[in-house]
Amino acid sequence: MERVPISKFKASCLALLDRVKRTGQPILVTRRGEPIAQILPPPPPERPKSWLGSFRETGRIVGDILSPAAEEEVWEVLQS
Repeated sequence: MERVPISKFKASCLALLDRVKRTGQPILVTRRGEPIAQILPPPPPERPKSWLGSFRETGRIVGDILSPAAEEEVWEVLQS
């Protein structure tokens, strides 16, 4: 972790903050050699939930899903 004296931090605050955000490396700000603050990168942005799969656990199967929906005679009528 990089250590930066407070005088240098005051002089180049915006540049140091940009560097922390860009590189993800924290900076320790010191006064007379003692740490007084730690500059950390922001957490990654939260991704919005996708609509795909949003109803995954909301459906229920009721009845027989393998047998035909209608009798064979009805299907033969529809083919003519």
